[in-house]
Parts: sequence; structure tokens; C-alpha cells
Amino acid sequence: MPALDNKVAIITGASSGIGRATAVLFAREGARLVLSARNRETLNSLADELADSGCEARVLAGDVKDERYAQALVSEAIGRFGGLDVAFNNAGTLGPMAPTPDVSAADWHEAIQTNLTAAFLGAKYQLPAMERRGAGSLIFTSTFVGYTAAFPGAAAYAASKAGLIGLTQALAVEYGARGIRVNALLPGGTDTPMARAMNSTEAAMRSVASLHALKRIARPEEQAQAVLFLASDASSFTTGSALLVDGGVSINRS
Repeated sequence: MPALDNKVAIITGASSGIGRATAVLFAREGARLVLSARNRETLNSLADELADSGCEARVLAGDVKDERYAQALVSEAIGRFGGLDVAFNNAGTLGPMAPTPDVSAADWHEAIQTNLTAAFLGAKYQLPAMERRGAGSLIFTSTFVGYTAAFPGAAAYAASKAGLIGLTQALAVEYGARGIRVNALLPGGTDTPMARAMNSTEAAMRSVASLHALKRIARPEEQAQAVLFLASDASSFTTGSALLVDGGVSINRS
């Protein structure tokens, strides 16, 4: 039986990178999907692709920083598919990449709101829907940056993503007795548009790869496999975890 047979999942940041790869994998594993991102055309294209493989996918474009949008995504899952079992709160931003004294308060707040506050808003509406099902899996995309390692010029990114780990642990304790598991995915370097925006040349990408024990970066599909593990019953005793899927970048010193 597929790992997510007949499960209903929301995926934010579904238009590219890890989110898109996860949508494709979840569809293959039997899930029905609500796809979220800002670009409606890209989402529609993905939904059409998934429909060709037999997956039911609904598209709702919007800004994850908007509380009404967070509520609307859950309403779409309930209205179209009858409930919610899995939420992958994956949308995020690099934020300002600059020395901290050069970062404006506006850019700082934008990063915090996109990476952390939006995840809180998602969870605020997703958790009651899962509770009505009697179980669920809530997943956030964090990062090793600011957790096991740090880079100069990434204070807003590191702080906002590290905050997700605290949120993960708090919600795991708050909702564990209600059958809901809450975990954070901490990817290492992954070949996504965001990573290429941060490292704009092939030489820069090779340098990032060299930081990892595996001496390469991940394909988005490899991260999606870890998300599937957290979403499925394969991780039935896993909650409150910060799951490093980082190719050894956290421990490599060579």
C-alpha cells in the first residue's frame, strides 16, 4: 500500500525545490494535495502534471504571511477532501544576506515573518484540523544554519529558521497526547533555486559541496524522501525532532 494512501496534505512552497519534489513524491504515494505558493501559473502546471499520474491536487496561490491565507488553505483541504492529515510548512526566504549592521529592520522583519511567523500561522489552523482526524503529522523546513553551523551575513535567516526548532518542540509537547507529531527537517546544501541564488556560480556551488562529508549537495528528491518519512507511519514514534538531512555538513571538518 502507498505510504500516504488517501491522506490529505498541504504543501507550502510547492512550486519549486524541495516543496515541488515533495509534492511529486506524495502524489506517487497516494496523497491528495493542497498546493501553496505565490505563483499560480507554476502551481497550476504542477497540478496538471500530478493529475496525469492520477493525483487529486488543489491549487491555492497566496502569501504565507497572511493569516487569512493560512486559514484558507486548511478550509480548502477540509472542503475538497474532508480533512487534513499532513502539513509540510516549507515556504521560506533567504532574507537579507549582508553584515548585520547593514540589515534594515524591515528586511529583518520580512525574514522572520516569512520563515517563522508564517509557520506559526499555518500550524494555528492545521493543528485543530488534524485533531479532528485524531492524528496528524506537522513538518517545518528549518536548516542546519544557526543550529549546528553558521555563516556570516545570514543572521536573519539563521535566527528565523532556528526559531522553527523551538516551535517544533513546543508543539510536539502540546499536541503529542492528541496523536499529532511535529518535526523539523534540517536540510544541508540542496540544489534548489534558493541555493543557487545564494551561490550564483558553479565555483561557489562546488565550494558548498566541499563543506559536506559526502562532498556533494543533495537533490531535492533526496530531501523529499525524508519529508515522506516524517509524514508517514514509518516515523510513528518520532516527534519533536530536528532531523538533519545534511550530507554530514554539521560534522565535517575536512
